[in-house]
Amino acid sequence: MTEDLKKQIDDNQDEYFIKVTDKPVQGLSDPQKVALNRKANTLFNEGKLEMAERIFITTGYSDGLTRVGDKYAEKKLYFKALKLYLLAHNKRKSEPIIEKISQAMSVILKEN
Repeated sequence: MTEDLKKQIDDNQDEYFIKVTDKPVQGLSDPQKVALNRKANTLFNEGKLEMAERIFITTGYSDGLTRVGDKYAEKKLYFKALKLYLLAHNKRKSEPIIEKISQAMSVILKEN
């Protein structure tokens, strides 16, 4: 997996190293959040991960963020998964990826 992470770093630097907010949109009422999360769950179940991700980020729904992150991890899109795990404050899922990224970075630095 180290080589896979190295390739992702090399190929997608601009896409993955961006600043994101970890705060959901303020001003949404609870009924609005519920409706949006239901819509996002439907999109998630239909396989429309990016659309579901955007809504879950908007509402700050950590379980939804984690589930989308899991799908990205299954597809070996580790940086996308990590971003969502961090936004969900899910250390159990984010720390193993951070460790693997650290190992990959060590390999890259040793090669240079």
